[in-house]
Amino acid sequence: MSEQQQGPQFSIQRIYLKDMSFETPNSPEIFREEWKPQLKLDLDNKTTKLDDDNWEVVLTITLTAKVGEKTAFLIEVQQAGIFLAKGFEEDQLKNMLGSYCPTTLFPYARETIDNLLVKGSFPPAMLAPINFEAMYRQAQQNQQQAAPAASEEAQH
Repeated sequence: MSEQQQGPQFSIQRIYLKDMSFETPNSPEIFREEWKPQLKLDLDNKTTKLDDDNWEVVLTITLTAKVGEKTAFLIEVQQAGIFLAKGFEEDQLKNMLGSYCPTTLFPYARETIDNLLVKGSFPPAMLAPINFEAMYRQAQQNQQQAAPAASEEAQH
């Protein structure tokens, strides 16, 4: 590569499944119930700096289905990626790692979840796309609002 390449650089180094769990604690009885599940989706995103320019981003999706009071299934998938991010301002870097990278990982996690559900004899969840950019902005706003309140409490 040329030394003249100065601008920011971003690339996907690797995408991989870090961990997954699938439980059907009430099978086979749950298959005899009328299938009207209440689904609960939880998302988490964790970033770890590997070296100067490489970051691991782990998107954790937990999907729980209940039929009445009984848990039909519980799935947790940790979809991860290693991303090269070089030459970005701190705010840009945080935005890339907090919104763009999870957006990239989500389709892989969604496919894994649907495959697990089908193998478990459940219909696929077909999770709708998620706006990680909006979630990231909301988290940033919440942090900014919490910071003055925390410093105000510390002064009392």
